[in-house]
Amino acid sequence: MLINNEADIKSSEITSEQDYLNRRQFMKFSALATAGFVLKNNLLWAADDSEKYHRLNNVVTSRFSTSEEKNSWDDITTYNNFYEFGTAKDDPADNAHTLKPKPWKVEISGHCKKPGSYDVDDLIKQNQLEERIYRLRCVEAWSMVIPWVGIPLKSIIDRVEPTSKAKFIEMTTLYDPKQMPGQNSYVLQWPYVEGLRLDEASNPLTILAVGLYGRVLPNQNGAPIRLIVPWKYGFKSVKSIVSIKFVEKMPRNTWNIAAPHEYGFYANVNPGVDHPRWSQARERRLGEFFKRETLMFNGYGDQVAHMYKDLDLKKWF
Repeated sequence: MLINNEADIKSSEITSEQDYLNRRQFMKFSALATAGFVLKNNLLWAADDSEKYHRLNNVVTSRFSTSEEKNSWDDITTYNNFYEFGTAKDDPADNAHTLKPKPWKVEISGHCKKPGSYDVDDLIKQNQLEERIYRLRCVEAWSMVIPWVGIPLKSIIDRVEPTSKAKFIEMTTLYDPKQMPGQNSYVLQWPYVEGLRLDEASNPLTILAVGLYGRVLPNQNGAPIRLIVPWKYGFKSVKSIVSIKFVEKMPRNTWNIAAPHEYGFYANVNPGVDHPRWSQARERRLGEFFKRETLMFNGYGDQVAHMYKDLDLKKWF
């Protein structure tokens, strides 16, 4: 049984901003009341962190980074969408320990001259790892500033030499319900699939991330390799990628299949196009109380607007 009707994706499955803020306040008060317990567990967590999420070597700062204040490691790793591990925002952090990110291969196929099965380490070792501090805007009207570590997707594209027939890239997440227990549910059609036009994929801002805060990417954030497209809503940034395919026609993406009137293929951040159930004109940065104006293309218009000059961004949302 597969669910393809947007009416079947219940709004109750998406944590509201107010519920999230209330939860964080409760957690803060609880932390004050149980300081000794929290301190002990933070020390244990820190030891585990240094062991599990080791630092990446020879990472350089990217010229594309924003100077805005970064969200904390805790913000980024405990509040995110990864339905393969559950629909609540804290489910990925609780459940993603079952994912085994090593060894990991990515199958590259379709209209390219050098298809094959590539080990993740082999894909990235010939490229300089960059830390790119990007704004990430989610469709539910919240945002973060995240220090990703990765490589330009264009470096992979150039390496495998797409043919003239390649107009789009289709990218697919691992399908393994034993490792990803959320795939035992019918909330989405599995495996998770996303796509980009080839020019979008080749834009200098588009990266394949393998790290966060200078450390190896945590499971709950899409280990071992995920897409980051900072001018688009977060659902475009497919996680735990196992397949990159060069195709001639626009691929269907998972959320567009599930709810076509709510989630388009392009998913460009656009304050002028509302989601049917909420406004996109304003957003709340995680950890802040007041909302701010949403920026067109998430503030990256100088780098990407030229790709859409002839596209009706309300029709092709």
